[in-house]
Amino acid sequence: MSALTKPQPSPAPDHPWWKGAVIYQIYPRSFADTNGDGIGDLPGITRRLDHVAELGVDAIWVSPFFTSPMRDFGYDVADFCGVDPVFGTLADFDALVARAHALGLKVLIDQVYSHSSDQHPWFRESRSSRTNARADWYVWADAKPDGSPPSNWQSVFGGPAWAWDARRGQYYLHNFLAEQPDLNLHNPEVQDAILGVTRFWLDRGVDGFRLDALNFAMHDPELRDNPPAPDTGRVRTRPFDFQLKQFNQSHPDIVRFIERLRGEIDRYNGIFTMAEVGGDNSASEMKLFTAGDHRLNSAYGFDFLYAPHLTPAVVQGAVDAWPDAPGIGWPSWAFENHDAPRGLSRWAAPEHARAFSRVKMLLLMALRGNVILYQGEELGLTQVDIPFDQLQDPEAIANWPHTLSRDGARTPMPWESQAPDLAFGSDKPWLPHGVDHGALAVDRQRRDADSLLNWTRTLIRLRRDLPALGVGDLTVRVASDALLVFERHHPGAATVICAFNLSAEPVDWTAPATMMTRAATGERDRATLGPFAGVIGTVG
Repeated sequence: MSALTKPQPSPAPDHPWWKGAVIYQIYPRSFADTNGDGIGDLPGITRRLDHVAELGVDAIWVSPFFTSPMRDFGYDVADFCGVDPVFGTLADFDALVARAHALGLKVLIDQVYSHSSDQHPWFRESRSSRTNARADWYVWADAKPDGSPPSNWQSVFGGPAWAWDARRGQYYLHNFLAEQPDLNLHNPEVQDAILGVTRFWLDRGVDGFRLDALNFAMHDPELRDNPPAPDTGRVRTRPFDFQLKQFNQSHPDIVRFIERLRGEIDRYNGIFTMAEVGGDNSASEMKLFTAGDHRLNSAYGFDFLYAPHLTPAVVQGAVDAWPDAPGIGWPSWAFENHDAPRGLSRWAAPEHARAFSRVKMLLLMALRGNVILYQGEELGLTQVDIPFDQLQDPEAIANWPHTLSRDGARTPMPWESQAPDLAFGSDKPWLPHGVDHGALAVDRQRRDADSLLNWTRTLIRLRRDLPALGVGDLTVRVASDALLVFERHHPGAATVICAFNLSAEPVDWTAPATMMTRAATGERDRATLGPFAGVIGTVG
C-alpha cells in the first residue's frame, strides 16, 4: 500500500468493525517529536501514521495526552477535555483524527474514570471545605480516634491509600499516587460529569475508549479493612501485595455505572469500549464488565503482560477463561504495553530472539479476540535498562530496585537507523534509546523482506483474509510442555490449524495431510516443528 493511498473498503463483514480487530497502541511521549523538546507529541503521531496504516491494523489506541502535571505521565488528569501543551492542542488532536480516518484507521483514546490529578479544578474545590458544591466529588473520610487513616487500604505505588488534607481536616483516598485522588463515582453528579467527558470526545470523532483501571472506580462506602493476602511464596515488594483488595476496588455498583455509560455511548454509531482490568479477580471481573449487550464490548487483563514465560499452559489458561458462549464478552489480548516489560526480553534468551519474535507474533495474531500491538513490538524492540539517575517512572523510583521500571518499555521509537537521534525528533529525548534499537529501526526493516516488520504485515493480512482467524472460535487440541496446537472455526470458512513450538528443542507434531500452509516460521517438516517454530494452515 502506498503511504498516501487510502485503503480500499472490504466487503461489509457480518460483525462489528472492532470484533477481531488489530489495535496499535501509541504512547505519545515516545512515538515522534516534532518540536525538539524531547517529548513526542500529537503532530508527531500524525506525521508517522503512514507507518501504522501500512501495517494493516484496524485502529490506533492513543495513551493519555490530556492536560496533566505528569506525575504519572498523563494518567493524573487535570483537565479531562484538554490537551496538555507538551503534546499540542485540540486542533492537533482533530488533525490526528482526520488523518487517521483518511487512512482507514479508527481512533481509540484512554479514559481515566477512577481518579484525577490533585490539580484538577474539581479536586481543588472539593478540598477547600466540607460544604462546597463538590465536597462529595472525591472520597473523603475522618481519621480514626488515634489520627490514623480510616482503613488499612494500601496504594498500588506503595504506602497507605489515604493522604491527610489539613484544609478539610480529613483523609482522601488515592489508590495510586497521592497526587491522584479517587473520584467518588458513587455520586450521581460525578457520573454525570464523567459522561459529559465521554460525549466531548465522541463529538470530536473518536471511535472508542480504553478504560483505565476500571475496577478501581468505586470503593466500599463502609471503608472496611482489607483482609491479609495468603503468602504464596511470590516476592512482595509493596504493602499493596500483602492484602486481598476486597473493599478498595471492585464494588458491585461499577456494573451499574458501566450500563449507564453504555447507554450514553449507544447514542453514537460503531463505538468500541475496552476495559483494562487487573488484580486477583480480573478474569471474573472482565467477564462481568462485558456480559451481554448492555455493558462493555471487551476487556483485557494481565494474563500475558507479566507472565515470566510464554508456555502452552499460560496460553490455554488465558483462552479457556474466555469461551465462545452466549452472554460472555469478547476478549482482547496484549503481550506488551506501556506498563509491562517487553515480551521479547521476558520470554527469550538473546540467542533465540529472532526466532522467538517471529513465533510470538504468529501466536498473537492467531488468538481468538482482539489483538493489541504495542508500538515497537512490530520491530522486536527489547526492554531497555534505564539507570536509576535517568528513571522517570514514579513506581520504579519509589520501589527501587525491586520493581522493574516501566520506563524500559517506553523508550523512543527508532525510525531511521543512521540518524543521530534515530529520527525521533530530538537529540535529548525524555528517555534514552536502547543501544540495540538502531539496528531494529523502521527504515532498515522496511527494506528487509525477511524482517519482523514485514512478517507482522503479512500476518495481519492473513488474519484479515481468514475469517476463522479473525472471529472464529478456538479449540485447544494440544498443550504440552512445549507444543501448543489449536483449531479456529468459523461457519462457512475453512478450518485453520495453528501449531507452535515454544521451546528451544524440536518437538514431534504431524500436520494433517490436507493442510495447506498459509504462514510458517522456523524449521519444520510434516512430522516435526523445530525450535521456536510455528505454522498456520487451512484444511477442508
